[in-house]
Amino acid sequence: MENRRLVVAREDEQDDRTKTFIFKGEGHTLGNALRTLILKNPDVIFCGYTIPHPSENKLHLRIETKEMSAVDALREGLEQLQSLSDHVLETFETAVSDFKSKQMEV
Repeated sequence: MENRRLVVAREDEQDDRTKTFIFKGEGHTLGNALRTLILKNPDVIFCGYTIPHPSENKLHLRIETKEMSAVDALREGLEQLQSLSDHVLETFETAVSDFKSKQMEV
């Protein structure tokens, strides 16, 4: 895997609709969030993840789709997770700012 943070296991698979992706340096936090978002795609048949061993710092994410490529399903899931994370951060920062403003008034 060298220095790449994401690789495709068994890249020689002919079917683009079935892939296993290996994320180096990731765990349950990313795995569960991605799995949840990817499974909302109606073209996705299966999406699951495993952590091969607690001492290994990597995540295996398996995606199987009907028509679209597994890479496209992963890309959409990552984009949705980024959008969701941006929204949560913006909402949190606004709430903190509002709280601090109210504290200054007291």
